[in-house]
Amino acid sequence: MNLASLLDKFTPGATTHKISIPPSWHQGRTSYGGLSSVLAYQAARLAADDLPPLQSAQIAFVGPLAGDVDVSAHILRRGKNTAFLQAEISGTDGVGLTCNFIFMNRRQSHLDYANIPAPDFPLIPTDDVVRSGPPEFFTGHMQYPDKRLELGMATNRLASWHRLTEHQGLDPIAELICIGDALPPSAMGIMTEKGMVSSMNWQINMLTDSPTTENGWWYLSSETHHAANGASSQYMTVWNSRGEAVLKGMQSVAIFA
Repeated sequence: MNLASLLDKFTPGATTHKISIPPSWHQGRTSYGGLSSVLAYQAARLAADDLPPLQSAQIAFVGPLAGDVDVSAHILRRGKNTAFLQAEISGTDGVGLTCNFIFMNRRQSHLDYANIPAPDFPLIPTDDVVRSGPPEFFTGHMQYPDKRLELGMATNRLASWHRLTEHQGLDPIAELICIGDALPPSAMGIMTEKGMVSSMNWQINMLTDSPTTENGWWYLSSETHHAANGASSQYMTVWNSRGEAVLKGMQSVAIFA
């Protein structure tokens, strides 16, 4: 079941949505974090009428989510320009994810500033050099270059082009949230021992109201700037095919090694 089919299961105006997360969207014993996040976003954006564009999100990956889940959302506060909404996903083991979303009308400002260093972008992959993951894993819904990652290569930065295999017709913010968590934690690049890793939270700041890119391709970058005592902290950026930064993020990651 692709992302569009899952999002079609939501009912506008409902306070709780019953969704079944297919095994093909799992990573290990839980749902892929990008999918859980976009399910929460879908519930939030349907919980109120005429919401402004998404500005920011705070996402906590509380516990495993798989199979049948309840996705709920409600308004915390709504003012003239800004709406705060909270969303939650619960499964058989209780709450597995909680999110705070900020939707905000844009307004004129004397500030127009950006300081996001751009990498040297590789060429967008052609069809003959892309692959997908196994069908029983969430990467089976994605495409990326054959040489996807640099793991255990003494680098604190991972970066690669990614796209959803079936991206046509998706809400652009939903597409971006889903694909934005596709890279594994960048601390894996500097790990010298095998061990589990697990994202604990994800802070997202949107840099545009309506992200667009060529043929579904987004360039994802994750850079670890601190790792110690069983956790790492990483910065994340998503660029479109024109080299424009469209999302900035940060994650705290548990390291079990």
